[in-house]
Amino acid sequence: MREVEKLMNYRPDIKVVDATLRDGGLVNDFYFTDEFVKALYQTNVKAGVDYMEFGYKASKEMFDVQEFGKWKFCDDEDIRQIVGENNTDLKVAVMADVGRCDYKNDIHERSESPIDLVRVATYLHTIPAAVDMIEDAKRKGYEVSCNIMAISTAQEQDLKVALDILGKTPVDVLYIVDSYGALYPEQLARLIDIYSEAAAKYGKKIGIHAHNNQQMAFANTLEAVGDGVDWLDATYCGMGRGAGNCAMELLMGCLRNPKYSIYPSIAFAQDYMNPLKESGITWGYDLQYLMTGHLNQHPRSAIAFTKEGRKDYAQFYHEIVALD
Repeated sequence: MREVEKLMNYRPDIKVVDATLRDGGLVNDFYFTDEFVKALYQTNVKAGVDYMEFGYKASKEMFDVQEFGKWKFCDDEDIRQIVGENNTDLKVAVMADVGRCDYKNDIHERSESPIDLVRVATYLHTIPAAVDMIEDAKRKGYEVSCNIMAISTAQEQDLKVALDILGKTPVDVLYIVDSYGALYPEQLARLIDIYSEAAAKYGKKIGIHAHNNQQMAFANTLEAVGDGVDWLDATYCGMGRGAGNCAMELLMGCLRNPKYSIYPSIAFAQDYMNPLKESGITWGYDLQYLMTGHLNQHPRSAIAFTKEGRKDYAQFYHEIVALD
């Protein structure tokens, strides 16, 4: 964290993005009640959150609508039932995953939709498809980010080429996504240097989406803020796939921008997140997620370990080491 002033001082360019419904939806197959979603929306407005990500724009041809809650698909009318005309400063976001959405048909013209921001999610090997999605969303009038997933597995030269390709598109924000929760702040700082070079060259912003496998999500987000990253993802009580994400209440507690307020986050955690956990929905740091993060592996094996109710952590470690 080379510039403490960027952490301690008022940062008008900071944008906080709530990803609770989208990343958290991976834990419960997107089955959130309307009451929960409306309360989350109202909390974000009160807390000063800049963007609320409602979920995915997943293809209904690829995914059975009977097996998922509606935030897997984020139909415009479902969003409108929550936000109405959204006469607030909060903006609405959705994620469009390369290869898993029918973006040409399911993402409508911005003038007809309650959505403000389309977050294109891609791996390095699907960058060409991501470019087409970015250009399509921009033509329709949206703000657009590009979230490059599993960045901890990327070769530096491949990443530089990808950022150069994306820099030439109309994308607004380039996201570092620590999908496996494998990065430490020192490693993240090096990645931010690479992103910053491309961002400066092409006039883009940089974002961070951190996972908590090694309990580094908050630390890595703070590192990013100190290094000049402006777009920050978080979820309430860290709810997200596997080990979860940077906790919103932690982030709200440290940002010096007077527009943000921690109290609504605490109240929402008390009234909605804690009961969700008590109902049996499971997420957050545990040994199995530490192991996959330490080994820079996708957490799918740890997720399976959790669902099976296993407690043989040492045996699990032997199994996943053999996968390397």
